[in-house]
Amino acid sequence: MAITNNHLVIMAGGVGSRFWPMSTAEKPKQFIDVLGVGKSLLQLTAERFGSICKPSNIWVVTNKNYVDIVKEQLPDIPAGNILCEPCRRNTAPCIAYVSWKIKSQDPKANIVVSPSDHIVTNTAEFTRIMSRCMEFTGETDAIVTLGIKPSRPETGYGYIQADLSSSSLRNKEIFRVDSFREKPDLETAQQYIQKNNYFWNAGIFVWNVNTIVNTFRVYQPSMAKTFEALLPVYGTDREQEAIDRVFPDCENISVDYAIMEKVEEIFVCPADFGWSDLGTWGSLQAQTHKDLYGNSCIGNDINLFETHNCMIHTTQEKKVVIQGLDGYIVAENNDTLLICKLSEEQRIKQFSGQDKQ
Repeated sequence: MAITNNHLVIMAGGVGSRFWPMSTAEKPKQFIDVLGVGKSLLQLTAERFGSICKPSNIWVVTNKNYVDIVKEQLPDIPAGNILCEPCRRNTAPCIAYVSWKIKSQDPKANIVVSPSDHIVTNTAEFTRIMSRCMEFTGETDAIVTLGIKPSRPETGYGYIQADLSSSSLRNKEIFRVDSFREKPDLETAQQYIQKNNYFWNAGIFVWNVNTIVNTFRVYQPSMAKTFEALLPVYGTDREQEAIDRVFPDCENISVDYAIMEKVEEIFVCPADFGWSDLGTWGSLQAQTHKDLYGNSCIGNDINLFETHNCMIHTTQEKKVVIQGLDGYIVAENNDTLLICKLSEEQRIKQFSGQDKQ
């Protein structure tokens, strides 16, 4: 399918609470230069799809509080392509909303839905895989999800069980999904990675716009009715008011539960392009360059002495000197400094006071 019909939907409404103090409710991690490369995760996501999708076909679903940040960071996309969720209702309602809105403008649209806060280190392989998947969904009624070949028994991701006995006739790299599996405990995750047909669920989906709206009509008829009824107001000055009215009444449900686990024509494309969801400080440390002593440093003036296996993120104009730490996070943002053991990072919500809210 021609690139003119390719659309990218970036999901950018999350808060990123596990990356405190760098990520805050005012400016979550997707809008921050997490990697110290001069670009935010949102900008890197849009850039990654540059050869697949033109800027006018990039859509960002976010919270109304972040619209100005999105406009500032992605100035080439039309302002009307930034869709505001009035409240958080998980992924199914916002995917339904953006799907009907895109359909109102491009009835032949071929869509990829991507999180805004993941990283990919092998962008050439990523582009190749995504192009092949979009060709596949442009020619079929199938839904394709990306499955990442696991490198460790990860308990923080859901898994996709694939039927590798026979590939699709149209694309030898695409296989039917047997089942979606919840985030496992460690013992189950170890069993998964000993088999060759379990993959991490990257939360990246590819489909034709008619496929996804028809799927919503079958499996989420109430939600489909809600957003189909708004076809006359999409692209008008009445759109936001209408969305503000109907969105809070939508069921709070993920697209995985609402659609993926029910639909029959669903496929997975196993891939390996250096993917990480950057969900935690530990995952950032795993993805960044380390010195001889296992330290990952992001910042301009960091000086270490007898320090090992630390994740240090101090990008503001301060000289940072650290001595004698082993296995710690040191992270600074404005007037907040966090120093805690990497092994205790699951308590960051507690440290930040977010678990009291």
